[in-house]
Amino acid sequence: MTSNAQPIAYLTGEYPRATDTFIQREVAALRAQGIAVETCSIRRTGTEHLVGEEQRAEAANTFYVLGAAKSPVTLIGAHFAALAHRPGGYFRALFLALKTAPPGLRALLFQLFYFAEAAVLAQHLRRKGVRHLHNHIAKSSCTVAMLMSEMSGIPYSFTLHGPDIFFAPDHWRLDEKIARAKFVACISHFCRSQAMALSNPQHWHKLHIIHCGVDPDRYADTKPPSGHRLLFVGRLAPVKGLPILLRAIAPLTEQFSDLKLTVIGDGAGRAALEHQAQTAGLGDHVDFVGYKNQTEVAEALADTDLFVLPSFAEGVPVVLMEAMAAARPVVTTQIAGVPELVEHGVSGLLVPPGDTDALTRAIAAILADPKRAADMGAQGRERVQAAFTVTREAERLAQLFGTNSEASDA
Repeated sequence: MTSNAQPIAYLTGEYPRATDTFIQREVAALRAQGIAVETCSIRRTGTEHLVGEEQRAEAANTFYVLGAAKSPVTLIGAHFAALAHRPGGYFRALFLALKTAPPGLRALLFQLFYFAEAAVLAQHLRRKGVRHLHNHIAKSSCTVAMLMSEMSGIPYSFTLHGPDIFFAPDHWRLDEKIARAKFVACISHFCRSQAMALSNPQHWHKLHIIHCGVDPDRYADTKPPSGHRLLFVGRLAPVKGLPILLRAIAPLTEQFSDLKLTVIGDGAGRAALEHQAQTAGLGDHVDFVGYKNQTEVAEALADTDLFVLPSFAEGVPVVLMEAMAAARPVVTTQIAGVPELVEHGVSGLLVPPGDTDALTRAIAAILADPKRAADMGAQGRERVQAAFTVTREAERLAQLFGTNSEASDA
C-alpha cells in the first residue's frame, strides 16, 4: 500500500465498457489497497455498456473530457489556466502535438483536438490533486495523456495491450509515448517484445510485464464440464473470428445433437452473424444473448462445458482467464501472447487462426472426452491462480505508481 495520499487517475477512450471489465477490476483492486483512483474517459459510453450496478456506479463517478470540453467557457478557461500555470509546458505540448501528428490535414486537425482535450483534462487533474495519470489502450486517449503530461508536468504511464496498435505504431507514435512515459505496463512477453522492437533501447527499462488479471474466487465452486455446451464472449467484430466458429460447429451437430453455443456480446456484426447461423441450420444450436455483466458472465461460465475464442488478433484475452478460472477447458488460436496463458494440450487446445477444420477437430476432441475436459479445466484454474490474479498484478502496479521504480517481471 502506498503512503502517498494524493490520488492517481485512470484514463481511457471509453469507460466503463462492458467489454473492458478488466480495467474496472484493476481500479477496484487498487482502491482496495487504499489508493485513491479518479476515473476519466474521453467519451461517454453508450447505455448498452452499463449492464450492471458496477458499470453504472463507475459511469456516475467518471469525468468525461469531451462532455466538459463541449462548454466553450470550460474549454477556453482550461487553456488560459494551463497557459498561466505552466506557459513553457503549454507551448511545448502544442509543439509536441504538431511534431507527432500523422501526415495529412485530417490527422493534424485530430491532433489539435487532442491538444484541446489535454488542457481540459489537465485542469480537472490539478483540481483533484492527482499526482500521476495512467492510461489504458495506447492510441488516441494516450496521445491526450502524453500532451497533458507535457502541458501540466503530471507524469503519465500506460498499459500497452495490442495487437492493433502494432499494426500502425508510427501513426500513434508509440516510440514517443514510451520515451515520455514514466513506465509502460506490457500485458505479456510478446507485447513487451513488440514495444522493444518499436522503441529506443535506452527506454527498455521502463517496460514492465503487468498482466491483466481476474479474481479466481468469483469463479469458484463450479461443477466439472460434462456436456456439450459451448460459450463465446466478446465483441461481435470480424477480428474475433466468430464466422469461423459458426462454420466449425455446423458439422458437429450431427455428432452432438444437443450441442449449444451461447454468444455473449454485441456489435455491428450481430445481424450478419445471426443470419449466418440461421442459413447454416444452426438456429436451434446458437443463442445470441447480447452484453452481460460480470456476474452473468460468471454464471454462464459455470453453466458451460467448453469456452471457445477463435480470434485472429488478441493480446492476452481476459475472457480466457475468466474461463480458465472457472475451471473450463478452452479452445483458442495460437496468436500473440495467448500461448503465455494457455498451454496446448494441458489447459486447452490451440489452433491456427482461421483454420475451420482444425477448430472443428479441437472442439470435438474435448467434447468427446469429459475427463480430459475436466483435467484441462483444473490445470487452467491453477495457471490463473499462479500468475493472473488481479490482486497480485494491482500490487505490482501500485509499486510502480508509488515509486516509479522497476518491478519484477516474474
